[in-house]
Amino acid sequence: MKNNEENKAERLKEMINESQRAKGVLEIIENNNYGFLRGQNYLSGPEDIYVSPSQIRRFNLRTGDEVEGKVRIPKDGEKFKALIYVERVNGENPEKAVGRKPFESLVPIYPNERIKLETNSQDLSTRLMDIISPIGKGQRGMIVAPPKAGKTTLLKKIAQSISRNNPLCKLIVLLIDERPEEVTDMQRSIKGEVIYSTFDEEPEHHTKVTYMVLERAKRMVEQGQDVVILLDSITRLSRAYNLTITPTGRTLSGGLDPGALVMPKKFFGAARNIENGGSLTILATALTETGSRMDDMIFEEFKGTGNMEVHLNRKLQERRIFPALDIYKSGTRRDDLLFTDSLEKETAFNIRKLLYEENNVENVTEQVLSILSKTKTNEEFVNIISKMDMNK
Repeated sequence: MKNNEENKAERLKEMINESQRAKGVLEIIENNNYGFLRGQNYLSGPEDIYVSPSQIRRFNLRTGDEVEGKVRIPKDGEKFKALIYVERVNGENPEKAVGRKPFESLVPIYPNERIKLETNSQDLSTRLMDIISPIGKGQRGMIVAPPKAGKTTLLKKIAQSISRNNPLCKLIVLLIDERPEEVTDMQRSIKGEVIYSTFDEEPEHHTKVTYMVLERAKRMVEQGQDVVILLDSITRLSRAYNLTITPTGRTLSGGLDPGALVMPKKFFGAARNIENGGSLTILATALTETGSRMDDMIFEEFKGTGNMEVHLNRKLQERRIFPALDIYKSGTRRDDLLFTDSLEKETAFNIRKLLYEENNVENVTEQVLSILSKTKTNEEFVNIISKMDMNK
């Protein structure tokens, strides 16, 4: 009997040693307890790996966990490879995953650690954002823009700045309902993970990808990591949910079902700074002035849910003033927690005060950008502004 057990253990050891290693992001199938390790874009495919209910219970695995381990080839009648030995969960010892706290029970606080965007003197958009609407770890920000105002370009520059200045932040760019060529462009120009669902995909595809990205981010935050998600765009995501949910029987103007906003709000609301832990920063773009009543309704519903807003101005864009940042409307709540230099805070206040007095956003913005382009760093810009009277 003892020999029999020893032989079994030996055979199992041999099997584990001979089997190939694989990793993927876990998706637990609802109501069935078992799951699959997904590959590219976190979606199902022929290369998925089956994970048994006993392994999920044993290591307290959740949807969004990155699991690495040994797999065996499918037996007769089986469709997928199966995970036989868990080596790592989210890059760490699987035993660590057992006692972790769920994301919902972590304590959210205001962002208090700055994500610096300034990289070089030529990149005016990120330099201006650093002064007017600074971003902190755990920020819930919205980039509000009319069509062709340069929101995707701004998002790309933010992504490049984050990966350059904050290499420890895990960056995920989520493109929903975008053009395929824009996806390729984004993949080639940033150092982060680009997850996408192009406009030729089903709305169900959009919602599934978004759900998986959110769960993946939550698992990383539970582990104490800083995660940044850049979403383009929350308007198109809400439109996708509007087509996929079971109708509630009520309709807002523009044909928007109120139930369609539950999941996008859950996604956007997940952004938070965790006390004594990690953070999840979400910057999402919202479309306005598209001529669609539904798009305006979606923006109205999300207005005030974020704690930072950047508005792009169509008039500035028409005058070929780039970045077309509306300084008057853009800003961050509790930015006093992010500004380390009181002079910087004063500069932002003075520029806004001047806009209010002059009542001419375009001219003042042009003036500010002109000074910004002549200075090499924001520090130099702040010093110049503090010494001069911009009314002259």
